[in-house]
Amino acid sequence: MDHTHEQITVVGEGAITAAPDLMRLMAGVEVRRATPGEAFSASRTAAAKLTRTLVEAGIDAKDLRTNELSLGPEYEAYPKVAGYRAAQGVEAVIRDLVRADEIIDTVAGVGEEVRLNGVAFELSQPDQVLEKARERAFGNAAAKAGQYATLAGRRLGRVVSVSEEVNSPPQPLMAAAESFDAKGSVSPGRQTISVTVRVVYGFAD
Repeated sequence: MDHTHEQITVVGEGAITAAPDLMRLMAGVEVRRATPGEAFSASRTAAAKLTRTLVEAGIDAKDLRTNELSLGPEYEAYPKVAGYRAAQGVEAVIRDLVRADEIIDTVAGVGEEVRLNGVAFELSQPDQVLEKARERAFGNAAAKAGQYATLAGRRLGRVVSVSEEVNSPPQPLMAAAESFDAKGSVSPGRQTISVTVRVVYGFAD
């Protein structure tokens, strides 16, 4: 017996909006010197100073990582070399957003070699938000299935299969270094995570 017609398929949707609670600050240093060795040495010294400043500002060492390291010539008129540029990037995770502006100001005051390259806001516990979105999506699917079963004059039975699609997985919300509000404060905004679930039910009778 073909039981395909004894089933009902519904699609449920659930979305949860939450405020990101941590920020990644992309900073770094950039120097220009006459020789490669001088440029690299100066960049390492400046990067060490930047890292030390971040640690002194309360950033845990495990929340710091190097995300760029470069050294290369700069040309006055190719192939004439005018000097050498060295850069080193540092990414810092700021877990207390109340202190974000203070830490950014501290970084900016380290020296003329410092560069602020942007920020990204994230949820520290995205799985919890996903779980809530799943619950909402499944509840939405169950409500639809129940309504359709009633309209069809049938009783809803057990769940035959469930498949999920995460429409907006947790991703960092990127912002340019200049993205501050009128008071100069960074703003994490809101992040929406949505889930679509396809549920197949059988009929009880």
